[in-house]
Amino acid sequence: MHRVDDVTDQMIRHVLAYADGRLRRDPVPLDRGTKTMAELDGLLAGVIGRHGRDPDEVLDVYSSVVAPNVISTDSSRFLGFIPAAPTKASLVFDALLSSASLQGISWLEASGAVAAENSVLRLIAGEAGLPTGAGGCFVSGGSAGNLSALAVARETAKRRAGDGRRRLRVVVGTEAHSSITSTLRLLEMDALVVRTPDHRLTAGAVSAALAEDPDLSDVAAVVATAGTANAGIVDDLAGVGALAREHQWWFHVDGAYGGAGIFAPSLRDRYRGLELADSFILDPHKWLFAPYDCCALLYRQPVLARATHTQHAPYLDALRTEDSEWNPTDYAYHLTRRARGLPLWFSLAVHGVDAYRDAVEVAVRLARETAELIAQEDHLELIREPELGIVLFRRRGWGPDDYLVWSRRLHRDGTAFVPPSLWEGETVGRFAFLHPDTSMDVVREILRQTR
Repeated sequence: MHRVDDVTDQMIRHVLAYADGRLRRDPVPLDRGTKTMAELDGLLAGVIGRHGRDPDEVLDVYSSVVAPNVISTDSSRFLGFIPAAPTKASLVFDALLSSASLQGISWLEASGAVAAENSVLRLIAGEAGLPTGAGGCFVSGGSAGNLSALAVARETAKRRAGDGRRRLRVVVGTEAHSSITSTLRLLEMDALVVRTPDHRLTAGAVSAALAEDPDLSDVAAVVATAGTANAGIVDDLAGVGALAREHQWWFHVDGAYGGAGIFAPSLRDRYRGLELADSFILDPHKWLFAPYDCCALLYRQPVLARATHTQHAPYLDALRTEDSEWNPTDYAYHLTRRARGLPLWFSLAVHGVDAYRDAVEVAVRLARETAELIAQEDHLELIREPELGIVLFRRRGWGPDDYLVWSRRLHRDGTAFVPPSLWEGETVGRFAFLHPDTSMDVVREILRQTR
């Protein structure tokens, strides 16, 4: 099964040729993904069987059945949820990593990969204003990053209190990402929920919530968001961070979507206070143009993460022979991991940091220009001025079904993928700009179809 025989040689050539064609497609097709589960199950039935099949047959099934039924988030017309726009450099290098089954578990096994990843983490930490000693690792996504960081917050609080049995709480705003709620449940922690009337967690809102709570001794951490997933709102990082310092709480900043805005000169002021974070996450597979799956997880004091996440076993202790070695497995809940930060490292080196700054600024400009267009239309209403790359708007007179019909028509016609969202319980329109090649002509066509 592992020998390079004639069949394997042909398979390699044909798969690489397909990959080459996909990488060269410009623009990337949106695809539609219209088949039902029953239809897809029928088309895939029997592909995996007792005996092997010709690789070209299986590749044909992939190209004709699987791929067309996966909406391409890297299309410049994908404007829903949080898109992705990996550079060609990052995609090509990701393929190279897969060809070698390159891993990134420890310094002993993968020092070159770990060192390259760490150079990217240092760049991100520097942009965030974190101290020189900050560090961490790359994990699969924001959910994994939030879970790993808040596990460290919990264990650090328990060590300080000298009581590992007490159930702890974490201060969160009502706009905190759903993964925070999931994380707290898994960690058996409770949320001290702060109501945010303007959808932004502020020091004032936190202080008001604290004034109503008679006992704060069980609070371990506070979570702020640097770019909410639904509206792109950046919390009051400076004010909330100062309160965390005052109360000696762990300060975690979830920047999975919006954290990459630290690279945009026009947005720098919005992130004031990020330098106070004890932990910070940012998903390069979103606004830093890397392939899935990639989240940068950083700690102000990595030693606290090691105290929480380092795993010990007779065969694992051989990994730790010198204090200067850096083992990514010690900074998150994982053990096995791929070197998922290397495609970003390669792309940053190929394009340069300034090109990344420019690309982030494109999304900001698209959002602002789209907001201006909406404000000019009598039948449309801008819900709030965009802070990052997300625009929320309503079409006067429309209900939930109207938005769904509009969205499905746009997708069916190949114009764009723009699913509606909810805002204060109301169905609304939502643009999520990220791809540098998205054009305002596409935006105008989308808005024309609201008439």
